[in-house]
Amino acid sequence: MTDILAAPATGAARGDAPAPASPTTQTQTQTQTQTQTQTQIPAPAPVSPAAPESPKSPEILEAPESPETSRPARLAGLARLGRRVRLGPLVRRAPAVVLLAATWEMLPRTGAVDPVFVPPLSEVLRAWYDLLLGGQLLEHFQASLVRSLTGFGLAVVLAVPLGLAIGWYRPVADFLSPVLEIFRNTSAVALLPVFILILGLGEPSKIVFVFYACSWPILLNTVSGVRTVEPLLVRSARSLGLGPLSLFRKVILPAAVPTIFTGIRLAGASSILVLLFAEMVGAKAGLGYLVQDAQFSFRIPDMYAGIITISALGLLFNLLLLAVERRFSTWRTT
Repeated sequence: MTDILAAPATGAARGDAPAPASPTTQTQTQTQTQTQTQTQIPAPAPVSPAAPESPKSPEILEAPESPETSRPARLAGLARLGRRVRLGPLVRRAPAVVLLAATWEMLPRTGAVDPVFVPPLSEVLRAWYDLLLGGQLLEHFQASLVRSLTGFGLAVVLAVPLGLAIGWYRPVADFLSPVLEIFRNTSAVALLPVFILILGLGEPSKIVFVFYACSWPILLNTVSGVRTVEPLLVRSARSLGLGPLSLFRKVILPAAVPTIFTGIRLAGASSILVLLFAEMVGAKAGLGYLVQDAQFSFRIPDMYAGIITISALGLLFNLLLLAVERRFSTWRTT
């Protein structure tokens, strides 16, 4: 009994905290713990460096659409839409042309008209093709085109500024009006013998003749366009402080453009008509000469071929002037 009471009581029996372990025991315990942790948590797999991606082929590679690259596509789409819109009137007008061609072809073949004087359209087109292959049609067409464009161009260059001056400046109008009134009522055809007597039968007489005939429609329409500008526009521009030069450049001239181009288109048609008359009087080349020579030689299909070429030239000239008018009248609402 005495030995038992004297013996020291253990921590488990007394409930005290366990005695601290020795340093060697702690080191072994930590090493076992780390080993168990490394065993339980797998190590991440080594990540090899990613190989660089090979560039895609031009067919597969798609770059983001930028405004610079998308603008041509939009313009191309608008151009296709514009062509479809412009083809609408042509489709609507084509039946009348087809009906005219069919009537021209059928009437001579049915005996309704004499085929000697009015041959079928197919024979006329065959004669036109033969003239084109022989080079005669191109020669006459070139001669008429050069004369017409030269006289018409001179009329535009001189008549438009003169019409603007007459319509805008009263002193110029008062000075030139008496002379202009005399010549505007004189037919250009009546003055053709005068041009031939003074300038001869060469190119100058024909060019001056075309220039004289084309000047009047351009001049009169330009004067009318300047004088018929809306007065309210003029008063509004002056109230904003525009001077005479700025008023003329920014208000009067843009407002007069439609009327001016009406005169230019009339002059374009006149340049073809009066030139044909001049070439029939005295010329050795030109569409007028071709028509008259074919008539005298009784080559009726060639005569009609020349007439068709004249009509086509006038149509192309008018379409060109319409395109130029749209270019200078983009501010107008359609």
